[in-house]
Amino acid sequence: MIAGAVLSLSACKTSQSAYKEAYEKAVSADEAKPVVEAPVSTVQAPAADDVENVSVREEKVTVVSGDQELKAYSIVCGSFSLKANADALRDRLVNDGYKAVVVVNEAGKTYRVVCATFNTKEEAVAERSKFKARYPDNQDFQAAWILYRK
Repeated sequence: MIAGAVLSLSACKTSQSAYKEAYEKAVSADEAKPVVEAPVSTVQAPAADDVENVSVREEKVTVVSGDQELKAYSIVCGSFSLKANADALRDRLVNDGYKAVVVVNEAGKTYRVVCATFNTKEEAVAERSKFKARYPDNQDFQAAWILYRK
């Protein structure tokens, strides 16, 4: 009986060499992994839109927030039913360096956030492309459109 107890206790005992072997394997695996840096990717501006084929919406609007006067063509990057939401987006764009304004569409009482305004359609189309390129992951900004002020 004593021999059976000694045998069973010695069978459960793990050897120190097994621990040492597992430790050395783990350390060598960590040391062998090379550090790989991700390649630097560059974002290229999209090709210029064909100015003739870019659609323009025509609306009668009035500036309600901001101090910039609207020119003939403006880039609208957000539309809201609540003025507070439009003002929040305007503040974000102002912090990003834009001279953004909030306008209201008289017909539908919709607040539009305008990030830039221009005298010509060509200038507006070019700036809209730059705006979209600056925010490639923002699906709302990718839907920016051009407003022609009545």
